[in-house]
Amino acid sequence: MKYLMLIYGNQEKWSSIPAEEWPEAIAKQDAFNKKYQETGELLGAYGLADAAAARLVLRKDGAPAVTDGPYLETKEYIASFCLLDCESEERAQEIAADMPWADVEPVEVWPILHEAAADL
Repeated sequence: MKYLMLIYGNQEKWSSIPAEEWPEAIAKQDAFNKKYQETGELLGAYGLADAAAARLVLRKDGAPAVTDGPYLETKEYIASFCLLDCESEERAQEIAADMPWADVEPVEVWPILHEAAADL
């Protein structure tokens, strides 16, 4: 079954990490990604831009209507996400707990209930 892992963050938190600590943090995340790519359980890992770069899109009169956003009422936003394919929810939770950031930030694990065919 497939699962979505959501990792939250905010610019203030990222800015508080000393520059000399980033290489180690990135190396740990790269090792995590490699470990679970090799088992076939990690289908993809994606880091998102700061929330200030996000846009809200609606259709208005058949055309895109784009505004700045999202307008979050909290400082936290989705910073990255991973797509897993593993045998059980328990296994997805084990992988989430192994995420390098999981000791300081919770990782949300969502079961994916529907998937559209890629060849549509």
